[in-house]
Amino acid sequence: MSLVQWLLTLHITAAFFYVGAAVAALILNTLAVLAPRPSEAAYFLKLIRTVLPVMFLGVAGTLAFGIWLWHERGYSIGAGWIWASLALWVVAAALGGAGGRRQEHAREVAERLASAGDTSNDELKAILRDPRGQAMSLLAGVALLAILVLMVWKP
Repeated sequence: MSLVQWLLTLHITAAFFYVGAAVAALILNTLAVLAPRPSEAAYFLKLIRTVLPVMFLGVAGTLAFGIWLWHERGYSIGAGWIWASLALWVVAAALGGAGGRRQEHAREVAERLASAGDTSNDELKAILRDPRGQAMSLLAGVALLAILVLMVWKP
């Protein structure tokens, strides 16, 4: 295999890690929102931590191998689809990180409530269903999908 083929393989593998971990985090967050007891919500939110190393590997790998591929394939410095992908990568990472901080806060509240009788309250429900946090995570996912579209179709 050539260097470009290796880089493309590693870039695509990193993209699978990134997307797979993002989907796992979405599912776990949804299960936490739907959980009837704070202990269950805390459990699902804590599980998100287990996918974060895979997500970080995907985030770093897509960037590193993508830039290396850009150089090796000789794409123009003005390739708009690459610059758009990089901008969306920054947006997805920033929004995903901000949404993750909100999930971490929800986990802390859920654990506190779980240890104090495991009864949900309006505070936890409001944090879990926070429209701003949900919007950040949703927009991070949309940005990630847009990157995939750009990478596949290279306009």
